[in-house]
Amino acid sequence: MSLYVIATPIGHPEDIGLRAKRLLDESDIIIGEEAKPTRRLLKSVGLSPQKKIHLLNEHSTKEDLQALLNLCRSKTVALISDCGTPGFCDPGARLVALCRQNKVSINSIPGPSSLTALLSVCGHRLDQFYFQGFLPAKTEERQKRLKYLENLKDSLVIMDTPYRLKKTLEECQKYFPQRTLVLGLKMSHNDETVLQGLASKLLKSLPFDKAEFVLLIL
Repeated sequence: MSLYVIATPIGHPEDIGLRAKRLLDESDIIIGEEAKPTRRLLKSVGLSPQKKIHLLNEHSTKEDLQALLNLCRSKTVALISDCGTPGFCDPGARLVALCRQNKVSINSIPGPSSLTALLSVCGHRLDQFYFQGFLPAKTEERQKRLKYLENLKDSLVIMDTPYRLKKTLEECQKYFPQRTLVLGLKMSHNDETVLQGLASKLLKSLPFDKAEFVLLIL
């Protein structure tokens, strides 16, 4: 049959697209990263949380992927992530690649993305930038990556998990002390916050100790 790669809200549930909502409702199976957040998301956009859900995450094996591929061959399958666009810094890319290799129809249902959300409100025109995405979790690899980024002249986009928000800003204070940062916090939530300034300034005015974020380094 086919695989629909569906972008879902990153914060506000009303950001769900009409086509995305219809296809989630019509799909035989939904593939998400974790069952609980997937059911919560379905409920938040007005769909039944009792839909049949299969999981695809960093723990999925080759056998798991093969089983999911077989479902995509015979069913209408919706692939989502915990929020935002699947396949983008996301384990869903593995299934998409496997489906393409095996001639399974793949359809993109675009929508919310924290990256484009921040770029749309940052107030700076960026004709090009370097997308780092998530920094390594291990200290040695992380420092090595930051030293590499330190020497790049392009604007940079960095993402990380909510609990590393303050740590990331402290690292920016060390590696990019004189560069202007634009920090997007809780994009599309009711308490969305965008801060701009040096890392030292942002650390003093940080309204959350932990929050989903996207960071632009100019």
